[in-house]
Amino acid sequence: EVDFWIIPIIQGFVQIEELVVNYSESSDDDKSSPETPPQESTCVDDVHPTFLVALISRRSRHRAGMRYKRRGVDKNGNVANYVETEQLIHVHNHTLSFIQTRGSVPVFWSQAGYRYNPRPRLDKSENETVPCFRAHFEEQLKNYKKQVIINLVDQTGREKIIGDAYLKQVLLYNNANLTYVSFDFHEHW
Repeated sequence: EVDFWIIPIIQGFVQIEELVVNYSESSDDDKSSPETPPQESTCVDDVHPTFLVALISRRSRHRAGMRYKRRGVDKNGNVANYVETEQLIHVHNHTLSFIQTRGSVPVFWSQAGYRYNPRPRLDKSENETVPCFRAHFEEQLKNYKKQVIINLVDQTGREKIIGDAYLKQVLLYNNANLTYVSFDFHEHW
């Protein structure tokens, strides 16, 4: 009976834009030159196709919080600051979709304090983490079928302990629908 008083809301972002792509290799100056011979008119859609692009991000209500205050996974498999972003492209009566998710590393970990780059620590053992890690990825695979995990954690510095725990859990889970890739920004900066 209280549903009347509850207002459903979403925390996220939506933007929809129409884009025109110019495939012509000649410059704008060449097109407007008086010496340019007139060309046979063609369909504008063939020369400059119009794309409708939508970007939709939805943030989970589970484990939302400030950076350094909310990290890791909970007992139900929800990761901190989880966001699903979908990119939709509509062109020539076809719609394409690409979904990317992001969230905290799904192990029990935390960072104490507010100083710049506090040292992370593991809060539970490998065995205590296994069922929660499994719950997280079972939900992911149910929703998205296959997943490519891109681990953005620093592989050599302070965050190495988190990256190692993440890789260990992926290996223990051993699911053919997960592909694990480690990408260290510090090596490519």
